[in-house]
Amino acid sequence: MRRIRTSIICAIAFVFGGLILTGCIKNDLPYPVVELKISSISIEGIVGEPVIDEAQRTVTVELLEQTDIQNVKISAVEYSADAKPSQNIIGTHDMRTPVYVTLSLYQDYEWQIIATQNIERKFSVEGQIGATEWDLQNREATAYVGFEDRSNVQVTELKLAAADIATYEWADGVNPNNFNSVRYVYVTCHGRTERWDLYVKTTDVVVDIVKADAWGKMMWLYGEGLSGTDLGFKYRQKGSKEWLLAQDVKVEGGAFTACVKGLDVLTEYEIMAYSGDDTSAVQSVKTEDITPLENGGLENWATIKKIVCPYLSEETAFWGTGNPGSAMVNATITDKCNDIRPGSEGKYSAKLESKFANLAGVGKFAAGNLFIGKYVTTIGTNGVVGFGRKFSSRPVALRFWVKYNCGAIDRIGALPTGSTLKLGDNDTGSIFIALGDWTKEEYGVDADGNIKGTDDSPVVVDTRDKGTFFNPKSDGVIAYGELFISESIGEWQQITIPLDYVTTSKVPTHIILVASSSRLGDYFTGSTQSVMWLDDMELLYE
Repeated sequence: MRRIRTSIICAIAFVFGGLILTGCIKNDLPYPVVELKISSISIEGIVGEPVIDEAQRTVTVELLEQTDIQNVKISAVEYSADAKPSQNIIGTHDMRTPVYVTLSLYQDYEWQIIATQNIERKFSVEGQIGATEWDLQNREATAYVGFEDRSNVQVTELKLAAADIATYEWADGVNPNNFNSVRYVYVTCHGRTERWDLYVKTTDVVVDIVKADAWGKMMWLYGEGLSGTDLGFKYRQKGSKEWLLAQDVKVEGGAFTACVKGLDVLTEYEIMAYSGDDTSAVQSVKTEDITPLENGGLENWATIKKIVCPYLSEETAFWGTGNPGSAMVNATITDKCNDIRPGSEGKYSAKLESKFANLAGVGKFAAGNLFIGKYVTTIGTNGVVGFGRKFSSRPVALRFWVKYNCGAIDRIGALPTGSTLKLGDNDTGSIFIALGDWTKEEYGVDADGNIKGTDDSPVVVDTRDKGTFFNPKSDGVIAYGELFISESIGEWQQITIPLDYVTTSKVPTHIILVASSSRLGDYFTGSTQSVMWLDDMELLYE
């Protein structure tokens, strides 16, 4: 909450241009905005180090499998100077839900400490078909077999809790291998005992295609069959008589997957799975279209209203820059350049140059930048930009040519939590690409709570509020890849950034690509000597 201190100053005389003005002035002065944060934290029984996200005001940790999530010890914590925490969080917590703490000074900032824990669980039986189904909330696991009499089923794998520290006790039964009905096993870990219900059920399906995701030039296949048999897929272009075998099939028990490459776009294919001599029903899928990166050669430039723009007209704009903001202090931080990569058929590359833009004693550090989207507005000396353009294809990588002059940091406005950068350290250039299904209602809100995103450019970054900074781990991200450059690249070099997809089934609605000559430009931190050149950017589809 923003608090205002008000005072009335009367009988003030102000002499200006020979005139004496007197009167009563109401002085509404806001308290200074001091963002409060968790600077460091120590938590026992975790993998790696805590991840402090200043923008989201979260601390995220991954617990070791053997750590008791209901008794997690926070042994030390440090806050911003003068911050007053709402509670003392040092001690032991049940972290099945986040730990909340509000830091207060002039404003209140709510932080949360979030724990995740991955426990590998296994339940497999002899003759199993497909993968085991898990219901973790109700502590149930179900395996499927192809025979009716389940009175003597051999369990081949069983792991339901943390490795090495959990004990297991089966419920009494005449035949311990009788799975004609549910079997109960009591698992004790960390002094607590839980009952798991284990089922073995009969299925008529010996082999099946569970899912098929067709992209532009490849398709991802998921199948289930009888464990211990030869498992795989066959495919062919519709109308062809010859079946082809999918290569590099990955098998885990009765589940198996494969990625088939080298396909034609917008083409229908037939697929089937096999398990030994058994085959599934034939299914059909159609590959999708592929979309090239618009103006990826960075050839289209124009000067509109005295601002250099990476497009020919506002109606055809795909890329954006921070030039509309820096133009207010007569600076251009991104421009076309005649220095092109070897062998290029174009005339221009993009030159991104970090600068301290200054006019009449008022200025701020600005990183040279180029992004897919548009510049929205300038508020004071802060910029508001909209990331993204509509895009529904699924590339696997971004390939481009780059040069970089890595300067020594000479401007520090602010730093992310946990950063130890100081003046004189090497600056870092950055390029990241993301595909997602963001919406303006969720990701397009500025620091004032107004929706500034659009259906075309739904993700808003407002440098007044770190909470709006792009988060590659947000729910809207379907695929992501990044590159950091912390040393100079003197000659043109071609680099490929692979995209890491969270799922093969989701289709994106938008693409985001951001390049910056100073990675921490959003924090107004970097080097005025850092320059990045980019040329011939393209999307790869296999």
